[in-house]
Amino acid sequence: MASAVLRQEVDELREYMKELSYQAMRTEMSVNRLSDEMRAFKDEMRQFKNEMGEFKDEMRAFKGEMGDFKDEMRAFKDEMGDFKDEMRAFKDETIRDRQRMNKQWGDLANRLGTLVEDIVAPSLPRVAAELLGCERPELFALRVVRRRNGEAREYDALVVCPEAVLINETKSRLQSSHIDPFLEKLAELPRFFPEYEHKRLVGVLANLYPDPSVVRRASAAGILVMGMGDDAMQVLNPEALEARD
Repeated sequence: MASAVLRQEVDELREYMKELSYQAMRTEMSVNRLSDEMRAFKDEMRQFKNEMGEFKDEMRAFKGEMGDFKDEMRAFKDEMGDFKDEMRAFKDETIRDRQRMNKQWGDLANRLGTLVEDIVAPSLPRVAAELLGCERPELFALRVVRRRNGEAREYDALVVCPEAVLINETKSRLQSSHIDPFLEKLAELPRFFPEYEHKRLVGVLANLYPDPSVVRRASAAGILVMGMGDDAMQVLNPEALEARD
């Protein structure tokens, strides 16, 4: 009886030892596999670290290049600012020179008595086109003299359009006292030019640098006034057309 019990215990112990040996073997295999995986992971991490190091170096180099680029752009911006200042100064100087030349030209023409031909006349067709829509005048003439019934009238310049006649009188010194006689001259124009009786009459007084008070008086009377602009003569009171209407 005791021998049978002992044999059973020995068998159970043998089975236990076999199971223990099997579990130990499985544990060793798991440890070995984990060790291999850890080694592979460490290799991957080492490679990743190396790649990150290379990336950081590239980013550092890129940052340096961007810094150089920013410095170059800053220098270029400063140069462009200097260039713009120089161009602005050149433009201002050119405008001043042009205005000075226009004034000298006008003064010379005024002294020579050719103000109408040299300064005023070239701008009259443009004024007719801009204010009256007259692109192709029927007649553009200077120093026009018309005689009728023993009387004569002289006009500095006429621009005849399909619907209107632009009559110019140029004064070396334009004064308010010139306005009323000019209005009378406009009123009697149909008597000397009956062919223009149906056309609108537009009077234009011209002077290189008319006084603002004269311009205001002329505007109230419906008369245009031309004065020297930056490049050429220009109408200073286009609103006078409405006053005459």
